[in-house]
Amino acid sequence: MIGRNFEGIKNLQRQLSEIIGVSGYEKPVVDFIQGQIENLVNKMWIDPLGSLLAIIEGEGGKDRIMIDGHVDEIGFMVSYIDPKGFLRFVPIGGWDSRTLLSQSVKILANDNKEFHGIIGSKPPHLTTESERKDAVKISDMYIDTGMSTKDEVESCGIHIGSVGTLYDPFVEFPNNIVRGKAFDDRTAVNVLIHIIKEFSANTPSDTLLFSFSTQEEVGGRGAGAAAFTLKPTIALAIENTTAADVPGIKDSECPAYVGKGPAISVADRSMIAHPFVNKRLIDNAKRENIPYHIKKPIFGGTNAGRIHQSRGGVPSSVVSVPCRYIHSPVSLLSLEDIHHTITLVSAFIRNPAKVYFNP
Repeated sequence: MIGRNFEGIKNLQRQLSEIIGVSGYEKPVVDFIQGQIENLVNKMWIDPLGSLLAIIEGEGGKDRIMIDGHVDEIGFMVSYIDPKGFLRFVPIGGWDSRTLLSQSVKILANDNKEFHGIIGSKPPHLTTESERKDAVKISDMYIDTGMSTKDEVESCGIHIGSVGTLYDPFVEFPNNIVRGKAFDDRTAVNVLIHIIKEFSANTPSDTLLFSFSTQEEVGGRGAGAAAFTLKPTIALAIENTTAADVPGIKDSECPAYVGKGPAISVADRSMIAHPFVNKRLIDNAKRENIPYHIKKPIFGGTNAGRIHQSRGGVPSSVVSVPCRYIHSPVSLLSLEDIHHTITLVSAFIRNPAKVYFNP
């Protein structure tokens, strides 16, 4: 069993959060994960879409359990560099444009060199009253890097197609709460790495298939290919999900809650969770006194939407760490919720409640 090592969970969350890995450009994240697990699995490789796949062979069990966590984060791509060095950009993934203005960004140039910038628009002092009433469109925003010419920008390795993301540092709050960028879905990467560490030392009955998948934020592309390759018999997608336990939100409209343990999905916009998989999750959680709650349907979508349709079909569900302010410059979650998610996934794999699928 995983101990209550909040320090280890926190440090890994910090390291993962601070890496830039926008959809389609996840190599820095994948390289970091490889360094964490390369001596802990029986097999590991990178597939043609850039996803990192790994296998821990079981001892005679009939199932092939796929555990997926996506490595990419939402961000932006440079679409134009004007003569004065300002960058126009287009979003990659689902940004809320209301959160973008005046935010700090990091841009990946050639050779993964990082440059800072600020998102700006027409100064408020120069806008009309009617203009100030309307939300600023992304097409009217730009990134200021402090460089003064297009030639200077390009000489630094920033070009059309360069990517980046909003950047906010990792900070600790009271009560084992932390904030940072890219928690969606580096939190799942944290969970998967801890699970690999546990079962590298305690060989599981069933074979474990790990998918550190790419391009979830633009349609679950990496996970679909990974599931086809790995041929799972059951699957869990590990995610962050929207915690709306904040002022102004009715309880009936709140999908999940920070501090109540992992949220188990019954349905979202991409899938209906398989009842057997959820029974195995819930029965094992009850047996081992692991806190959990049910995510209210039918918000969001995850890689499970692609995984469960692979080949002849894969019974699947989603286990999520609740996270406030998701898909914004900075998110907030509980280290305890990450810990309980690790213990729940561990219990699901070990299956002490002996819940088996009989199709």
